[in-house]
Amino acid sequence: MLNVQHVAGGYSDEYILKDISFEVQKGELFGILGPNGSGKTTLLKMISGILPFVSGDIYIKGRSLKEYHSKQLAQIVAVLSQHSSQSFSYTVKETVSLGRYAHQTGWFQTWGEKDESIVQKVMKQTGITSLQNKTIQELSGGEKQRVFLAQALAQEPEILLLDEPTNHLDLSYQKELLDLLKNWTAETGLTVLSIFHDLNLAGLYCDRLLLLENGSININHIPNEVLREERIRAVYHTDIQKHPHPRVPAPQMVLLPEKNQVKKNIQINDGLLRVTDEFIELISPVPLRTMSSGVVGSGTGWHPAFVNRHVGKDYNCSDHRAEMALFLKANGFEPSETVGMMTAVFLEDVTFKYFEGTGFSIFVVVTAGVGNAVDASKSDLHTFEAVPGTINTWIFVNGELTEEAFIQSIMTATEAKTKALHDLNIHDVVTGTIATGTSTDSILIAATQTGELLEYAGTITPLGKLIGKAVYECTIEGIRKSQKRKRL
Repeated sequence: MLNVQHVAGGYSDEYILKDISFEVQKGELFGILGPNGSGKTTLLKMISGILPFVSGDIYIKGRSLKEYHSKQLAQIVAVLSQHSSQSFSYTVKETVSLGRYAHQTGWFQTWGEKDESIVQKVMKQTGITSLQNKTIQELSGGEKQRVFLAQALAQEPEILLLDEPTNHLDLSYQKELLDLLKNWTAETGLTVLSIFHDLNLAGLYCDRLLLLENGSININHIPNEVLREERIRAVYHTDIQKHPHPRVPAPQMVLLPEKNQVKKNIQINDGLLRVTDEFIELISPVPLRTMSSGVVGSGTGWHPAFVNRHVGKDYNCSDHRAEMALFLKANGFEPSETVGMMTAVFLEDVTFKYFEGTGFSIFVVVTAGVGNAVDASKSDLHTFEAVPGTINTWIFVNGELTEEAFIQSIMTATEAKTKALHDLNIHDVVTGTIATGTSTDSILIAATQTGELLEYAGTITPLGKLIGKAVYECTIEGIRKSQKRKRL
């Protein structure tokens, strides 16, 4: 559909672009990235025919751009510039209708049913039908942006060129616009080339990305290859970190603010722990990086508050998340900042240990009972029953963990817990075999993310050794306390 071959040029004698070559296929949503001054808008102007290029050539549908008359080109290519303006007091509908000019014939321009139908269709698609009788001057920046997009779409183009299409749009309209463009490329074969400043939107919606750097192509590839941490750091000269999108297979970037202040040397230990009949709490002076399976605060995040709540064995778990959130609020905790767990274990039987390593330390808190012990290898013999967690494990690390270390910490802690059940000869009452845990165990790993960098937490690493020892000993002690209570 579009073939750019060795294009160079710019303004006057200054070459903004140098030897640019790439192809865009029919139906692609193709993103153009680059820092300010890299040549993004210049490239779009050359493709649209607004700005001549000094050398090379641009082919549209196999034909050189130079062979197209302006009206012929307008029937194939539509442009939505970054700063669309309207100096006349046209209504919205009149402005959108200007997009049909390329399809008018003869000296006396005629307006047909097809023109009217297309204008009404694109106004509906862009959500501006209700604005059609207003003048452009009455609209907000976001509304104007949608009007000029509708005008471009009214041309019925095969190629749509967009310069920062989400400029001035709030979040909901950004999503609607890009969802619409993505659907059009898939359903109608519309080819879209768009400049993006927002790397995350580009990574989320584009099929391929072209990254410009100082007027040259740094890379032209799929989003996952273009949006590499080291590449974006080098081109944009800023500190970022790459993460996968939580719902779709798309790369996302997060900015890392400058660490212009020395972080407090936080130590999580038993001095921060408080035990009541209703709950165990630990309040950190600062939010901790967390990975957990809590009722509230599950997954990964940053949390300053940690609650392990006692509930009866007859607790109704039908809407436990909502009920837990209400409980936290009633007791002065903000659910969004809290990792909250439940247990049927009596809280005075909590066990905790603090261990120091070289340059780091850990604090482990365990509530343990085995009334619903299960052998995971034979769990298919059990019927599902949602009951409160029996073994809840908290592991606080005074150090900085990598993503790998977070996951390995969970693995090491789980192995240590299973070994404790084995050594205490805890059986699954349904299968008669040694239990590996309970049916609803929960775990938390929380790190201060200051001090010593701890890359790994496998069983024989310095961190793993302390986690294994602390979890094993706390689990043993907690189960013994629970068993002793039952015998009394």
